[in-house]
Amino acid sequence: MARPRITLDRAAPPPSSPRRRWLVVLLSVLVGFLLTVFWSARFVDQAIGDSVANTLLGHDAKATPIAGTAAGVVFAFVSGLAGTFTACNVAALGAVAPMLGAGGSRLGRLLLTLRPLGWLSAGMLAVSAVYGALVGLVGTAMPQFSTAQNVAGTLSPRSVQSMVVFGVIGLAMLYLGLAALALVPDPLARLSARFPNAPMVVMGVLIGAFLIGRPFPLFRQMFRDAAESGNPFYGAVAFCLQSIGNIVVMAVLFLALTLVAGRRLAGWLSAEPGRLAALTASGLIVAGVFTFLYWDVRLLAGRGILPWYPIVDWFPS
Repeated sequence: MARPRITLDRAAPPPSSPRRRWLVVLLSVLVGFLLTVFWSARFVDQAIGDSVANTLLGHDAKATPIAGTAAGVVFAFVSGLAGTFTACNVAALGAVAPMLGAGGSRLGRLLLTLRPLGWLSAGMLAVSAVYGALVGLVGTAMPQFSTAQNVAGTLSPRSVQSMVVFGVIGLAMLYLGLAALALVPDPLARLSARFPNAPMVVMGVLIGAFLIGRPFPLFRQMFRDAAESGNPFYGAVAFCLQSIGNIVVMAVLFLALTLVAGRRLAGWLSAEPGRLAALTASGLIVAGVFTFLYWDVRLLAGRGILPWYPIVDWFPS
């Protein structure tokens, strides 16, 4: 008697995936797109970024030259802190979801949260240190050093650099979000099997790479100071402090969330197997879509190269 043939439905989602995977994708893409429509760079750069930097430094951050190494180190951290809510850092929120859901005591939740944050920081600081050292050596020849004004209908070299860097980061996050839903192969699956913290290190690398494309005015002021110093060690330290400043607010808020609501959140996530995957995927997809559309499509429209992009200009110039 022939044995019955068992066939597996390769299209069926794994048990850890949400049932309505494409609905998660659709809603996440929509949220990422809407963020690009309503995002105001003037608001986050001027009303938030400049105000925070001026208050912490005690003077006009843009108008006052950076005088000396010590002042540069302080400026690096403060400008990073001031740039917490710039368009670049929206993508950093996509790294938060995989760390949610820790149960146990408050101390246990804190320790379980600090570990992935540490691996995230390791990847971020590695990229920041290498790029900062490179800036200290050859930064005056890089596109980010230029002070040339952008002209309608053209792209400056630093705009091209921003488009390439953030375009790659956005697409990478989008792909990782789809992989979290098992819609595409997970590029980190084999690496994660051997090194469970590898995904957090990769996320840290992507966040550290923000510095390679960042056009935030206060960052470019620090960039030029590091480049003119000719000191790779100073560049590495300044860029690491800039990155730390960028994520410190996010890290504190996230730690507070896990301490206050960690047990309840863990129970909610464990009640439905696909919830954590949906949360992880949505964070990455929103961040990826926003980053790509904002820095590539909306930027081209802002330069007059694309005919139109929907933008709600709600903050007065």
